[in-house]
Amino acid sequence: MSTHHRPLPPSPGADGLPWTASDALLAVGAAALDLIGYTLGGPDGSQPIALTALVLLVLAAMPLLVRRRYPLASLAVVLLLGVALNLSGPVPNHFNSTLCVALFAVVRSRGVAVAAAAAVVAAAVPLLGRGHPLPPPAGDVAANVLAAALVIAAAVVFKRWQHEAEVRRRLLADRAVAQERRRIARELHDIVAHHITTMQLMAGGARANLGRDTEVVRDALVTLEGSGRMALREMRQLLDVLREGDASEEADRAPSAPQPGVGHLGELVEESRRAGLPTEFAVLGEERPLPPSTGLAVFRIVQESLTNTRKHAGRAEARVRLTYHPDRVTVEVSDNGAAAPADTLVGAVTGAGGAAGPRAGRTGYGLIGMRERVALQGGSIMAGAVDGGGFRVVADLPVAPADGEERLG
Repeated sequence: MSTHHRPLPPSPGADGLPWTASDALLAVGAAALDLIGYTLGGPDGSQPIALTALVLLVLAAMPLLVRRRYPLASLAVVLLLGVALNLSGPVPNHFNSTLCVALFAVVRSRGVAVAAAAAVVAAAVPLLGRGHPLPPPAGDVAANVLAAALVIAAAVVFKRWQHEAEVRRRLLADRAVAQERRRIARELHDIVAHHITTMQLMAGGARANLGRDTEVVRDALVTLEGSGRMALREMRQLLDVLREGDASEEADRAPSAPQPGVGHLGELVEESRRAGLPTEFAVLGEERPLPPSTGLAVFRIVQESLTNTRKHAGRAEARVRLTYHPDRVTVEVSDNGAAAPADTLVGAVTGAGGAAGPRAGRTGYGLIGMRERVALQGGSIMAGAVDGGGFRVVADLPVAPADGEERLG
């Protein structure tokens, strides 16, 4: 037993009373058990059942309504009414259910010294009264001591279990906060890395063509302006999600603000082309709406892959393929460049792995973010060098089959 981690007082009931419905049910149950025990094992056949004893047994259960808020006072009233019951007539030694519940509440909410003193008093008081000789028989003393010890043991075990459950709850809450922070960092990385890279390339292209080709400069500045506007919009959406203060798992529901999805892949590919990376885009299979979280994952995977290609592949061409299957969607981004990217993921979250190639380098935040997104969706991802040159990222994400289709396998 410990004085630490004392339970907080329970909240009042829905009707404003200082007890809850469970408190009332427990008090009624304890009173019913004590009444049954008294009528069956109380006075012998020559003595009638006393109405006063029945009333006192019911009254003794009433303090249990507030036992969690006032445990010591509740136990004291139960013991006083027990003495009154002993004085009302010849009642056998009784360590009844009401006394067990009251003592349990004290041990659970108080320290070692108070709990030990309460247990001694609770074991001794039922031995006092009419019909109880002094000193009491050793058998009655042993029975009460054993009953008090069992109550203490049960309270200690429950208290420890409650503390461990609270620790687990806090750990889960901390884990949820850490996961939300990683999600925010992943979103920030995707937004900044993609748009800032595009803006840097466009600014460099505009500077190189100053005074020579005004049309090229104009197109570069238009793209630069659009990329900056898109970055600000996505940052505002992310900040709106943070201001809500209602963190939830990305795989369970879509963020409240509109997020990009597979419908925006065409714009992403077109932006990549304007940034100087020839990009081919193809959609295979029967298109159908995807869950918002899945669509966002596909968009970010393509966005990060094209950003890495522009940053590290040199003069290259890229290809984006989105394939719809009955129960999943596959996105593949590949290029024919030769330079090594700054961040490379080799292997898979689930499924087959891959071998490191000439473009394999250190693991960075971009592909780690891809891996985390795919893991949240329960899918698999593989990224690595392609034989003959180039780099490829393939992600396979499960989705529910379309209406009328059956899941195979």
